Amino acid sequence: MSPFSWSFGGSSRWNGIGRFCDDPMNKSINGANGAKAASHCSTVERLYAWEKKLYLEVKHAEALKLEHEKKGGHARKLEMKRADYVKTEKAKKEVEKLESQMMVAAQAIETTSAEIIKLRESELYPQLVDLVKGLMYMWRSMYECHHVQTHIVQQLKYLNTVPSTYPTSELHRQSTLQLELELEQWHLSFCNLVKSHRDYIQSLTGWLRLSLFQLGNNPVPKTSQDNAVYSLCEEWHLAVNNAPDKVASEGINSLLTVIHAIVVQQSEEIKQKKKSEMAFKELDKKSSELRSLESKYGPYSLPDSSSSSTRSKNPVTEKRAKVDAIRAKAEDEKAKYDKAVSVTRAMTLNNLQMGLPHVFQAVTGFANVWTHAFESVYNQAKNTDQVHEMKRILP
Repeated sequence: MSPFSWSFGGSSRWNGIGRFCDDPMNKSINGANGAKAASHCSTVERLYAWEKKLYLEVKHAEALKLEHEKKGGHARKLEMKRADYVKTEKAKKEVEKLESQMMVAAQAIETTSAEIIKLRESELYPQLVDLVKGLMYMWRSMYECHHVQTHIVQQLKYLNTVPSTYPTSELHRQSTLQLELELEQWHLSFCNLVKSHRDYIQSLTGWLRLSLFQLGNNPVPKTSQDNAVYSLCEEWHLAVNNAPDKVASEGINSLLTVIHAIVVQQSEEIKQKKKSEMAFKELDKKSSELRSLESKYGPYSLPDSSSSSTRSKNPVTEKRAKVDAIRAKAEDEKAKYDKAVSVTRAMTLNNLQMGLPHVFQAVTGFANVWTHAFESVYNQAKNTDQVHEMKRILP
């Protein structure tokens, strides 16, 4: 159960961008009779199919035009040269045939263009308005959630009065590693979400710009609905580009950095714990050997010779010196471990106190900006629709 999953694909309420499949209250997309309209994804796919068909038809018409110019020039040369009558008539008939094919091609282009315009006005534009509305509500909910989360994590400052020296357990370590993994996914998902959103609206706006503002002597006539959909996408594109996503992205990444520092420190603590445990195991082993020697020679027994050279080779004395050295090393490793524990706990508390409020303030600000941005785009679209509706009603 990932708390930072930003995936909408698994929800049964969504089928393509901007379509609430199982929500009977969403009458803006579902018809009044309850019949479900095509999803936004389906609409875009059909527009792509029509555009591809239009491209092939225009390409075919251009080929016919070039062939017509070539055949027409050849027929005129034959007439000027007063060539053979049969050859001249044959050339004229070929030109006439090409002219008929050009008329059919032009009609096909006109029909396909009309289908694209119809699909753009009747399905695409209403879906885009509803999508903007849905995004407005979504980011408003995100803002409210992040605002509450910001208030919660700000309470971490009161943990200063509760010092803790508990060592890092395996549960602590696994939880920190899981948090680091989730933060990596959150950062990646957030960046992908913003990038996909920008790429989508940029592609859509670019397509509308090419469709509605063709260069040439015969530009395609624009309807009020065309202007509405283009204005909507232009405002949408501007709002998305001006969003402070880098602040939120860097905030998440900064928290990821401090959590990684905690992971590293926990690893160092665990390594130091193992060193301390190994030192004390060695101490226990050598202490056991010392006790065996003491039971054999006596704790203060000396050999028969009392010379200094002989005393220096006393096995009990030598073993006791080694045990003392090992005990000092074990105590030193234990002191290092205790220090590592305190450093880990202090780092964990300080990093969370600094990192969590910062990241949630950043994502709260981002959600707030996008909420107002989509609200502005949606309100402008609704006002435009009301103006067009009044123009249709007034004489």
